[in-house]
Parts: sequence; C-alpha cells; structure tokens
Amino acid sequence: MAGLRHLSAQARKTPLSKFPRFSTSSRKSGYADTLPNLKIGAHTSVLFQGFTGRQATANVKESLAWGTKIVGGVKPGVEGEHLGLPVFPSVRVAQERAKPDASAIYVPGNQTAKAIEEAIEAEIPLVVAVAEHVPIHDMLRVHSILQTQSKTRLVGANCPGIISAIGKCRIGFQPLPCFSPGKIGIVAKSGTLSYETVASTTRAGLGQSLCISMGGDVLAGTNFVDALKIFEEDPDTEGIILVGEIGGTAEMDAAEWITDYHRRTVNPKPIMGLVGGREAPPGRVMGHAGAWVAPGEPDAETKYKALENAGVTMVNHPEKFGEEMKALLSRRVRTSDATPFDPSGSRRGVHTLRRVSHPVPRASLERMQKRSLYIKEYQALEMLKQKGIPFNERSPSESDALLSVTVDRTALSPCIIASGNPTSDPASSATFPFAYSTPELSSTHSAIEAVASHLNLPETARGGLAKLAQALWQIYKEKEAYVLEVRINFASEDIEVRGAHFAFDDAAFRSSGRQEDVHRLRNKEEEVPEEVEAEKDGIVYVKLQGEGSIGTLVNGAGLAMNTVDALSIHGGHCANFLDTGGKATSETVKSSFRIIRSDPRVKAIFVNIFGGLTRCDMIADGIIMAFRDLEMTVPVVVRLRGTNEEIGQKMIADSGLPLHAFDSFEDAAKKVISLAGSS
Repeated sequence: MAGLRHLSAQARKTPLSKFPRFSTSSRKSGYADTLPNLKIGAHTSVLFQGFTGRQATANVKESLAWGTKIVGGVKPGVEGEHLGLPVFPSVRVAQERAKPDASAIYVPGNQTAKAIEEAIEAEIPLVVAVAEHVPIHDMLRVHSILQTQSKTRLVGANCPGIISAIGKCRIGFQPLPCFSPGKIGIVAKSGTLSYETVASTTRAGLGQSLCISMGGDVLAGTNFVDALKIFEEDPDTEGIILVGEIGGTAEMDAAEWITDYHRRTVNPKPIMGLVGGREAPPGRVMGHAGAWVAPGEPDAETKYKALENAGVTMVNHPEKFGEEMKALLSRRVRTSDATPFDPSGSRRGVHTLRRVSHPVPRASLERMQKRSLYIKEYQALEMLKQKGIPFNERSPSESDALLSVTVDRTALSPCIIASGNPTSDPASSATFPFAYSTPELSSTHSAIEAVASHLNLPETARGGLAKLAQALWQIYKEKEAYVLEVRINFASEDIEVRGAHFAFDDAAFRSSGRQEDVHRLRNKEEEVPEEVEAEKDGIVYVKLQGEGSIGTLVNGAGLAMNTVDALSIHGGHCANFLDTGGKATSETVKSSFRIIRSDPRVKAIFVNIFGGLTRCDMIADGIIMAFRDLEMTVPVVVRLRGTNEEIGQKMIADSGLPLHAFDSFEDAAKKVISLAGSS
C-alpha cells in the first residue's frame, strides 16, 4: 500500500487523517466544505434539469408519489408548467424563485457538463448527474471549476444518484421497491450491485438510512471517503456497506480512512465491503467507463486485502450483506463497554476461509480494451513524431521506465504517472497531478521536477523529459485521450522513446461526435468478433481466456464482474463477462444468448439478473424467446431477484423448457457449475 502513495514530497496525497472533519477553522474554504450538502432528507427541495424529457417525467412522477419534495424544473428559455409544477427558463431563475437544495440533471451525456456548470454558477448546494457517456475531458473541466468553489457538491456522473430512505427523498433513478427506511448507510460504484445490497438489507429487516452512489465514471464528484465521513456523523446510520470495483484508488483511500476511524473511535460502526473485478483480465475496460486499471494502480485483489486489513468484513456476493450485517450489529458492544478497535485482530471476511486465490499479473496498456478508441503502437508513435518527438523502437529492457499522462481519480485532475521499471509495478510508481488549465509542462513545472526526481534523471535528460511530457499533454487534450503511455530509456543521458500505447475516450465520439479522425483509426477486423457483434446491440462482452465452460449473462457491469468473481470462488470457470446494460430488454437478452452460444467452450449458461430498473418478467420472456428462436442445446440456470421476481420465476417454471430457476445465488452457482462439469 505504501508504494501507491507518492514517493516524492511534491507528489499527490496528504494522509486522510490530517483532513479536518467538516471543520474549516484552519484552512481556506473549498470543495470539502460542500460535504454536508449530502445530508438529504424530507427537508430537501429538488429541481430537475431536463425536466420535460421522457425519463425525467417518469422519474418525477415516481418520486413525487414516494414523497420527494420537488419544486419544479428547467427547460432553457421556456416558462410554464409541467406535471403541475413550474417550468423555469434557467437554473439561475429557478434558484431565485424556488430556492432548491438540489438539482437532478436528466440530460444526455453530451449536455451534462454544461448543465452541471449552470448549476454551479447558480450555487445549487447539491447536483446529481445520472447520465453515462459523459466525455472525460468535459468532466475534467467541471472538476477544475468545482475545486475553486465551496457552494456546490456533485454526485456522479454515471450513477443512480443519492437517496434517503428515511426522508423519502430520491434524487436519481433508484428502484424504489427495493428500499425501506432503516439504519444502514450504503456507498457503491455499481448501480446493480447497490440495488442487490439494498434488497439484501431490506430482506434482513435492517433497511437503509442514506445510499450514496459514487458511480462508475472515471471522475466521481463524491467518493467513498466523502460518504464514510457522512455515515460516521449520521445518527441514523448504525452500519456501513461499501461496494467497490477495479479502477482508481478510491478503495485504498477508504481503507486508509477506515483504519484511522477505528484507531480514534471507541465504538466504531461495523463496516462491510465487496470489491468487484477480482477475476477481470488485466488492462480491460469492464463495462463501466471507470472500470479499468491505469498504470501503477492497484488491482481488485490489492483493494480487497487493504479493506480487509483495515477491519472491513468482506463478502463475495451482495446477497450476504443483510444477514451478516445483522449479526455484526447484534455483536456490537455498548459504548460504555467498548475498547478501541485493533485492525490486526479483526475477523476475516465471510468467505475467505473457502476462497481459492487467483493472482492476476499486472499489465501495461498493450492489452488495453479494444472496445475503446485504442490505436496501434505505430499510430501512437506517429502522433509523437508529429509533435517533434523522435523514437527508436526496441524490445523492452529492464532499464526502461514508463511515463503516462492520464487521470488522477483522487485529485480529479490530469496527472503524470512515472514508473522506474517497464512493468508499471505499483511499488515503483508515483503519481504527480497538475491542473487541467496548465498550458505548458516546462522543465521548471513542479510536476516535471518531481517526475525527474522520482526517476533519478540526470540533468542532461530533464529538458527531454519536459519536451516529451508537453507533447503528451498536447495530444492528451487535443485528441481527448484517457491514457497515454510511453516506454522510455535514458541510459544515453537523454530521453529515448522506445514504445507507446495510446487510448482515447470513446464517449467523446459516442455521445458528442468529437474526435472522428481518431475513431477512424480503429480496425474492428482485428478485434474479437463476438465483442464487436455485441457492441452493435449495446451489450458489453469480454471473452475470457482459459477453459471457460460457463457462459454468463448479467445486467449491469458491477454485477457482471461480481458474478464472474463469485463463480470462480465456487470453483467455476467462466468463458465471458457480459453486461446487457442496466435496462436490459427481451431483445438484448436474446442477442446475448446468441453471442454466448457462439463460443464452443460453453457447456452451461448462467443468467444472473437483479430486477431493479429491469423487470424480471421481461427478462424471463427474453429467455423463453431465446430458447424458442435459437434452438438452445446447453442447459441454462436462471437467478432472478428484484422487481416482479415471483412472476419471472413462475414464467420460467411454467415454460416447460430445460431451465433451472433460483433466487439464491449460492444455489444457482452450485447448479450451473455442476451442469458445466457434467455436460
């Protein structure tokens, strides 16, 4: 863990324990002062941006019926009425007339950043952005603005939002039937995993106090530590659940905070956790925009161990949260009897004694997910050549180092990651953030000086480092990259580029139509055919290596990662990761079956659906349709939970088809592993 913290005095992080909790007495006001704005409840008045759109209209109707206090919405340049509520021509006018506490942004990804900026200008206390496919560079610009003010807090983007079950305040699109007022605070990256977690605590009779979504984007307006600080102070929250996944260091930051919390707290609230993507192949983007591991970042296994060592009770599937949290709460000592917590003596996770370890090697960008705007090495080197950077292609050497320009997900800014070896080993990597508004990375820039010091560069090479960094920074901004990695060598007393791997933000093209020239560089004929086919139907499919006898079909990226993890822990071997999307339809289910069936390794198929936004009866209809139309020959195990689960399960049972229906993940997992082994 120490290797992930900056190894230079000029590097990124201050220990979390040094930050005051809600105190501003010893520092200048800033974004941290907006943390209390997350404390929503019955008092919270909500504004909608994109108010008259189809999705916002449906959401407003549901939220009003549930009890959320909605004061109107915005449609630029228009005044009137919608759903019996006022329509304002701008957020500024809405702020003056309705004084909202929060704004829910329901506009497409290409308009989200502009809508957030308008809310910041109007000093709306809480802004919740739910859209996915928001371009990374749009959000870098938003965060550069957020860090300069102390009025507006952002939740999202690409997240279900925030919801107070106690106060009946929903700002987002969470499935309301899953929620019940109670005492568990939940913070999660994944939407579907958070719904499973909520349902588990509801079934256990615990309910929820406040649920905060960090979201699956690269840049999150609110992170795990922010949520943990709120839960610590919240008298309604008695237990805390954290749901993480691959990508970034937010889970590591949370582990550090939790360790400090246990040291300074006499009677700490029990904390449980889960980390998705422990079986994810290195270098892949696993559904969520932020679910990829940058050079020098920790993998899921490292995050899991860090949380466990901090005293978090870990589970392998969210359906276990409810009953296990109930047990933890029943054992929580009275404050008068408590002694300080000792993380070294903490109990191990629920499943760790039976878990089979599957170590995953680190990887650089040469195996980065092809589904994004990734280009070939010769194309990347040509981009550098156009910026005046020569190169000398050579095989990797132990004396090589790596230099990357990417996103610092904690500092919410661009950064340089420098590694003293060619494998991007976290122990030798350090991260050096700089402002998005930086015009030039000169040799005297603090980040360049820190990188040179970390790599022990000779003075003769420092000018070359600055020239290379500036070229990378120009490409990064001009072409909207999300990570540019070069392999360098300075044995000759100067910087020599020996290899390059560049990846670009597909959202910039998909949602905004920008960077078409980069997008044209993609050669789909060289990619995995099944992955390209799945993309046409809005399905994220990743073909996994190995024996892979179980095909998986899941709704939601986080749940899909966790499904592969959990089946592997039980001894299964998965052939693929497949995310139909959080709003799967009968047609996408049918398309998913067709793609899975094309893999000859698959001996059984596991369908794991949590019906939050997706109805289980609709999924059941898609499964039955696939059997009838595709002449399925392999056995299928179906686990349906959530909205209309009884109807969906009955449809499966009454179909007369060779389907095996379950509501328990454990039972379903054992069945599909058995079928795959005996087929």
